Amino acid sequence: MPKIDISSYKKKDNKRIKTSTIQQTGKSDFDLMSFLNKDISFGNGQLSDKKKEEFYLEFSTLLLSGIDIRTAFELILIDQNQQKRKNIFDQIKDDVIRGENLSNAIKLSKKFSNYEIQSIRIGEETGKVGEILKELALYYKSKISQRRKIISALTYPIIVLCTSLGAVFFMLKFVVPMFVDVFNRFGGELPWITAWILKVSNFIDKTFGITILLLIAVIVFLYYNRNKIWYRKWSSTFILKIPVVSEIVRKIHLARFANTMRLLMSTNTPLLQAIQLIQQMSDFYPIQQSLIATEQMITRGETLHASLELFDFYPKKMIQLIKVGEEVNKLEFFFEKISQQYTEEIEYQTSTISTILEPIIIIFLGLVVGLILIAMYLPMFQMSNSF
Repeated sequence: MPKIDISSYKKKDNKRIKTSTIQQTGKSDFDLMSFLNKDISFGNGQLSDKKKEEFYLEFSTLLLSGIDIRTAFELILIDQNQQKRKNIFDQIKDDVIRGENLSNAIKLSKKFSNYEIQSIRIGEETGKVGEILKELALYYKSKISQRRKIISALTYPIIVLCTSLGAVFFMLKFVVPMFVDVFNRFGGELPWITAWILKVSNFIDKTFGITILLLIAVIVFLYYNRNKIWYRKWSSTFILKIPVVSEIVRKIHLARFANTMRLLMSTNTPLLQAIQLIQQMSDFYPIQQSLIATEQMITRGETLHASLELFDFYPKKMIQLIKVGEEVNKLEFFFEKISQQYTEEIEYQTSTISTILEPIIIIFLGLVVGLILIAMYLPMFQMSNSF
């Protein structure tokens, strides 16, 4: 297939095309929905999942259509608006032109995970770079979709909960103290519920500053230790002991594990190498530690299902499906089914939790606010009866 010459392509032409597109559709590049759907990456220095999906999808499409790598990068660079991201891809392109493999060039950019680098290297060795890039695009698309569905299901309950707690805090911090002077003027013994509410309000007022500083200190401490082994072990153990939440978190990581194994199996990656790659990309302590032991057992001749069966983290049903996949030599197919099943269960459970939490939080807010109001007005009713 002939190469595409883009040397005469000017940026002003690109701007003109975008302008005409805006005029035809009535939409600009920046609107509310695109802002809300923006994927953000914190602290790891890599490209966000959304940017990786876009890059892999466009790059794989160009390569599979027969365009050479250099021209593909030039076409990708045309559509980059952010100078920082443009410099990243430009540097990768220059490294490839100087003779580096694509995987090495991507590794030198330090903006991609070792899992992606190794996957692309496998694609280079097998002559399936385009297919690997397409699979990586699908992987990140699935990951982003799963995360957005969970966030969408839990956003409203979390907002309602935060609003409820804020309203209760405002009443205890600012409204209740206004009644103290009134009660002190009239004297007399206060009802027990009123006295208790006043004690809670007084405690919050005295410890408010210390509590905020302590909360900030804890958040900063956990943030800077988030990658340490002791923190990952402790946090995963704690999360897996929380009712309901533990089951959802477990299924999220199992779905990612199965989806990643599906991707690696589809590229004919050796099982031992696939286990090693997932070790490097997984940040969830139970999976990472179980795969370290699994790698050693597979080296000694054990099967994958027999190795994973030793760890309680993996459900028995999943172990049996992997066993069948090994027996019929169709691990890719069974890992795909496992990933789909857990993804559907996650979406259903998060949607159910969202539906249940909304009325519970509203009822909780009504009860607490009602309790505070009754506690504040009860002494006044008693005083009016005495008059």
